[in-house]
Formats: sequence, C-alpha cells, structure tokens
Amino acid sequence: MATATPLATLLVVPTGIGCAVGGYAGDALPAARLLAAASGCLITHPNVMNGAALYWSDPRIHYVEGSSLDRFAAGEVLLRPVRQQRVGLLLDAGIEPELRQRHLQVADGCRATLGLDIGPVVTTDRPLEVTLSLGASGVSWGQLGQPEALLRAGRQLKAAGATAIAVVARFPDDPGSEALAAYRQGSGVDALAGAEAVISHLLSRELGLPCAHAPALSPLPLDPDLDPRAAGEELGFTFLPCVLVSLSRAPDLVALADSTALSIEAVGAVVAPAGALGGAAVLACAERGIPVIAVDNPCLLDVSADALGLEVLPAASYSEAAGLVLALREGIAPGALRRPLPALKDLA
Repeated sequence: MATATPLATLLVVPTGIGCAVGGYAGDALPAARLLAAASGCLITHPNVMNGAALYWSDPRIHYVEGSSLDRFAAGEVLLRPVRQQRVGLLLDAGIEPELRQRHLQVADGCRATLGLDIGPVVTTDRPLEVTLSLGASGVSWGQLGQPEALLRAGRQLKAAGATAIAVVARFPDDPGSEALAAYRQGSGVDALAGAEAVISHLLSRELGLPCAHAPALSPLPLDPDLDPRAAGEELGFTFLPCVLVSLSRAPDLVALADSTALSIEAVGAVVAPAGALGGAAVLACAERGIPVIAVDNPCLLDVSADALGLEVLPAASYSEAAGLVLALREGIAPGALRRPLPALKDLA
C-alpha cells in the first residue's frame, strides 16, 4: 500500500503558561512523537522537545527555536534540514566552577557516547544576571541583566564556526518556595520557562542560528510526592543533554528557497492548545488558511477561537488531533468523521 505524502504540521505549546500537556520539561514529547507519525513531518519548538536528561531523536521532527518558528510561519525564513550541526556551547560566567565542570562533562559525554559535534566553548565576559518573575495571570517571565554579554559570546561562537548554539545560564535557586513545591507536585507553572524564552529568542534573532537554552541550577532535595511530569527534570545535575541532541540536527534558518528548504507554503496544519491560540505562529497560519487544530489542553490563558473569531478543528486530546492530521494527510474531510453529519443544502 502506498504511503501518503507527508503533511508538514506545526505543533505549538507556548512556554510558561502551565499547560496540562507541555507545561513540564518534555512531557509533550509523546504527543510530538504521535503527531510526527501521523503527519510524517512535524515542526515544533524546544518547550515541546526538551526533557532535561531525556530526549527523543526523530528525523521527522524539526526542532526550531520559538521566535524562529514565528518567523517561519510569517514566511520570513525557511528551514533547511541538515545532517549535523556544529553546536557551540555558551556558558554564563555566573556559573560556579563545580557546576560549570558538570556541564562540560555532559558535553563531553554527548561527544563520546552520541557522536555529536560540540564546540567551541565560550564563557561570557560577565555574569548574565538572570531574574525570574510571574505576571499577574501567573504566566512565568524573566529578565536578563547583561544581554550584550550574551550577544558578544554568541557572535564569538559564530565567528569560530559554530552553526548552532546551546546556552547554559545560571538561574536563581529557590528550593524552599511554595511555587516550586506546587510545580513539583503537578499544580504549578514552570517558573524558568519565560526567562529561557527571552534568552533563546534574543540570540537566535541576532545571529540567525538555531539556539536553545538549558538552565544551570543546584540539584533539588528528594521529593517523594513528585509529579511524574516533573521527574525528568530531577535525574541529574543538568538540563543540557536534550538541548545538545536536538540542536545537533536542528534545521538551518535560510532566506532563499532551494530544493531541500521547507517553507510555510508546505504546511498543512497547525496544532495548538485551545486556550492559547493568540500566538504569532498560529495567527500567521490562520491568515494563510492553514487548518488550526485546537486541542483541549488547559492552561492559564483563555485566548480561544471564539475570542479571536477563528474557525478551528476542535480536538479533545492530542491523540484526536493526530487523527485529524492523518485525515488531512489522507485527503479525508474532517467533518465526514463527525456525527451527526448534516445534509448538503442548495445555496439558491
């Protein structure tokens, strides 16, 4: 039996808004794997794929930093698959010597065990001074005290031949906070996510390279009541392995089309939480008439299809969304799968 042509699909799960699926490090990976199988070509971002010490490499999945994904959806850049990236490692000068060494050993382990091309390593000329905050809605955010130090180090890595950049910044420790306890037990928001997005967005926009971030934190004490979604973040000293693996095959961001570059014109669907449809990528796709699959994935936002005046394909879960993607890929009208099926009416 012939296999249907891949249907390029965007999967967006906004960071730092407490999504039931995708609100933790890597807990949206099963959904991404299923959608990759259904579509044959999935384009998604680090919040979906990063599982700290855990990761999943799939040639059907394209790993694209969030602001670059927005630019792709707007038609400003194209994605060109590569065999391998040379991943430069950018370290915050604020990381303590022992914690710094742990991250260097992780990078060496990925070189020796997985065969990744990592290097060179550059340390910022001053600490990046990351601060964390929560907005009035509870959405996580953050600031970077020394953005120019980040950009200087990024430019140095690019000049030295890095084709992608993994950033490790020292994040504030707050092991006794109520917010962290709630998050670890399954009812909070990832307080790191907003600041991580600031770092990767800034660097990728400035350099035009695939970029992603891993926070440097002190290990947390054992929590016997840990939510399974938080468990992947507590397996070791670092969040870096997933970033290095995913960046090693992240597509190049290019301006000119060639026979291998993927453009937004090839995208046949976008999948996003039903309450978080106001992002730039989703709206850009909707404006182009690309079907929007709105998944029931509770979060802190309530930017729905009704609020935006969008027509969407509703899905009760990511498994249902995968079925809709497969239907679109096979040329089956999604409405034909629902009951009751209204009779056709004459326009006259």
